[in-house]
Amino acid sequence: MDLTHPVRAVVPSLDGPVLTVLAGLAAPLSGREIARLVGTASPAGVQRVLTRLVAEGVVRAERRRNAVYYTANREHLAWPAVEVLAGLRRELLRRITDQVARWSVPVRTAAVFGSLARGEGDVHSDVDVLLVHADGLGEDQAATWEGQVDALVSAVEAWTGNPAQPYAVSVQHLREHVEAGEPIVQSWRREAITLVGRDVAALLRDVAR
Repeated sequence: MDLTHPVRAVVPSLDGPVLTVLAGLAAPLSGREIARLVGTASPAGVQRVLTRLVAEGVVRAERRRNAVYYTANREHLAWPAVEVLAGLRRELLRRITDQVARWSVPVRTAAVFGSLARGEGDVHSDVDVLLVHADGLGEDQAATWEGQVDALVSAVEAWTGNPAQPYAVSVQHLREHVEAGEPIVQSWRREAITLVGRDVAALLRDVAR
């Protein structure tokens, strides 16, 4: 799945990213402004898509002075399907959260980072997940933990088609990464999205003391 524009999994043309932008709009925007938000296409290409979507009735157009402003037609029969497709990234985060929250050996913190957290990446990008567990797991707990992580990897790959890359550590190992100044720690501080448990930034501050 394209982690920047997940809608391309079903709508591979430029229509997908344009519809995703429109789904998130709270107010009308011009074609040029929509092209800027899409970020991966020319204004002319976005304009062609908008013209076609207006003809289909999925998008509404309103002329104001020297520009045309566009909004989603949320009353259109097709719009519920657009909402589902536009929300694929949010749905992925929800599914990861739900699965991890049910683990019998709980996480102290679960978060995504990397291209998924930044809203970047493509069909070849990893889904990077930080998973922190308590120190001192017993043998049975450690085996259960590994099984949980493996199940999450399989689930993420089934949901997206992307390889999942778990970074599973104990609190002590996390502290060692911080003390050693590992570059990945800066990535966690800068971009991680906490899904379950203690906020990543707060946990990193705690272990640095």
